[in-house]
Amino acid sequence: MADHARAARMAKRIQTIVATAIEREIKDRRLELVTITDTRVTGDLHDATVFYTVRGVDIDSEPDLDQAAEALNRAKGQLRKIVGDQLQVRFTPTLAFEFDAVPEASAHMEALLARARARDEELAKLKENAKPAGEANPYKTDGE
Repeated sequence: MADHARAARMAKRIQTIVATAIEREIKDRRLELVTITDTRVTGDLHDATVFYTVRGVDIDSEPDLDQAAEALNRAKGQLRKIVGDQLQVRFTPTLAFEFDAVPEASAHMEALLARARARDEELAKLKENAKPAGEANPYKTDGE
């Protein structure tokens, strides 16, 4: 029987442990720009998926996702050992790393919403000076 509250608590703890370990214990320059965003643990507490994003070196550069993924997979065993030592559970969950595309998707959605708002403002300005087409009373009356 799956205890979802326990899985959620364990996921949050794993997220904190992995983020701290990447920052302080893992000595790999490719992980300097990696940010752990979320962690999900299966109901049986045997598998954990760690979601991450990668920042660019500066504003104009694209992040090197392949290098970050390779570095995370290379450090997977060491990170699992650290998680096991700090969690103190009978079975240490296996770690899988997955790129989190949510920030990019939300930025794209924000840009689309901004374009829609701008178009709505343009239409509102056009509507202010608009006059209806045709006569004032477009319906036929009995006198016609």
